[in-house]
Amino acid sequence: MEQVRVFLCVLSVLVSLVSERFVALAAFSQSLDSDFTFTLPAGRKECFFQTMKKDASMEIEYQVLDGAGLDVDFTIFSPSGEQLYRDLRKSDGVHTIETDDGDYMFCFDNTFSAVSEKLIFFELILDNMDADEEPDAWKEYVHGADMLDMKLEDIMDTINSVKARLSKSMQIQTILRAFEARDRNIQESNFERVNFWSVINLVVMVIVSAVQVYLVRALFEDKRKVCT
Repeated sequence: MEQVRVFLCVLSVLVSLVSERFVALAAFSQSLDSDFTFTLPAGRKECFFQTMKKDASMEIEYQVLDGAGLDVDFTIFSPSGEQLYRDLRKSDGVHTIETDDGDYMFCFDNTFSAVSEKLIFFELILDNMDADEEPDAWKEYVHGADMLDMKLEDIMDTINSVKARLSKSMQIQTILRAFEARDRNIQESNFERVNFWSVINLVVMVIVSAVQVYLVRALFEDKRKVCT
């Protein structure tokens, strides 16, 4: 019983420290991600802007989910207007950039297509966006942590590890959903093409059969006149 009491006492102290100073956990390294799906009309170009901080990183992944050819032109520009990456007629791509202060621009270009619109999915993953904050600022709120076998640094590392893995799982699920949507669109397009050409072949076969029957009957038809 004495061991149980000691364990409960230590547990209560740990919970009180974490609950009272939970605001300090806001100083953890943050990874922000967002995704967007939009339709890019034929002959159009769409650009998006993202404000970044110095010594942060931005990862962008895009996929063409639907549209003839499943391709698009993609470019990324720095805040100074310098072209960082350019993809020509690609269906998907991934780019990672170490950023400076300013607005980054990335564009999707469908001007090469005069007829087909494109359904495009892209995801942004922003890391180290809180670089201006003091990483050890939370320590001034904590007192008596050396009394515990498990230090608050260990808790922070564990929570960060779980958070990173959960974020990675969400990103993978989002990407898999995008792949699934693209594959479904391809299958539906192929299904419509197969049905269309099957109908065409059926009509042609019916016409050819009718012509053959007519020609065979014409060969055996006696058109001579009989005098009576």
